[in-house]
Amino acid sequence: MKRKHLYIVAAVIWGIPGIIITSKGIGAYTIQPADNLWWLLFITAAVLAGFFLMFRRIVNRYSDRIASLPDKVRIWQTFPVRGWILLVFMMGLGTALKHIPGVPSAFTASFYSGLGPMLLLSSGRFLHNSRRIVSL
Repeated sequence: MKRKHLYIVAAVIWGIPGIIITSKGIGAYTIQPADNLWWLLFITAAVLAGFFLMFRRIVNRYSDRIASLPDKVRIWQTFPVRGWILLVFMMGLGTALKHIPGVPSAFTASFYSGLGPMLLLSSGRFLHNSRRIVSL
């Protein structure tokens, strides 16, 4: 596989969960009482900010890593071992949250509505960073 395709792989790996999580967060918002809305929006903004700071660093680090790879690479070289462990941990945590009884829909609304869009933004950043390969 060509190195430039690893950016697309990374974008898909981050983007698909971003779409799913965003839709679940928005769905959870629709069943919230109107008097809690301002508080949930505040929490969502905090989650957005936190994940923006965290994911921006991760995407830049992974993009730099991809740019430093030879032109012909294997698909698993998209992320370092720590990156794959992070992905498995996040998916496991998401699955666990889904199956834990009693997780309030307000948590789902605010957390997922912050996490999902940041995963989508990160996916877009991988695609944007793929243009760096052309200029190298």
